[in-house]
Amino acid sequence: MNTPDERKSQVRPLTTTSYAVLSVLALRDHSTYDLTKQMRYSLHYLWPRAESNVYAEPSRLVEAGLASSRQEFIGDRRRTVYSITHAGRRALSTWLAAPSARPRYESEALLKVLFAENGTRDDLLASVRALRQDAEEALAHWQAVADRYAEGAGEYPERFALSSLVARLLGEQESATVRWAHLAETAISAWKGPSVDDSAWGVETVRAIGSASDRVGSARPR
Repeated sequence: MNTPDERKSQVRPLTTTSYAVLSVLALRDHSTYDLTKQMRYSLHYLWPRAESNVYAEPSRLVEAGLASSRQEFIGDRRRTVYSITHAGRRALSTWLAAPSARPRYESEALLKVLFAENGTRDDLLASVRALRQDAEEALAHWQAVADRYAEGAGEYPERFALSSLVARLLGEQESATVRWAHLAETAISAWKGPSVDDSAWGVETVRAIGSASDRVGSARPR
């Protein structure tokens, strides 16, 4: 049989997802279902994770002593409800004060744009349009969030100032993606294939990053 110290040493190291779940528990007690719903609603756009991972995380936090669990009944249905412990709050404070990893960008559609010469121009345009559609849907999501708070129906209105700062950055990034997609589609539509042999155009396009005109290079179709 393992001793308490041995069991503690076998606990899986905390991940950023662990701290995200702890942060949600710091708001109030949550069932596993409510945790997953909250992660899907508020964290999907900056820390997307598989629901299976979110379902497994609370029990890991309990094992580490950072959360506690209890059984509740809603009618005949039993559910497990999790609470953050004092040790969990201390761990959360330590994490907030620690340096963060650099941001990462992940996009399968953009990877397809990067290597589009191996496909067709229509494939390339489809990837660009998919990026634009996802960004437009995200922008609509943030406006719907603002509408709820404007109507007094948002959760935790006392902390919406913090949430709105995050939403603003994410929304600005999505807005930039929409502008980029329109520019990219215009340029690609003038090409005869999925790419052009014109490094000067590429230089001009990159030099325009952050410019007031938000332009790409003047394409010379090949």
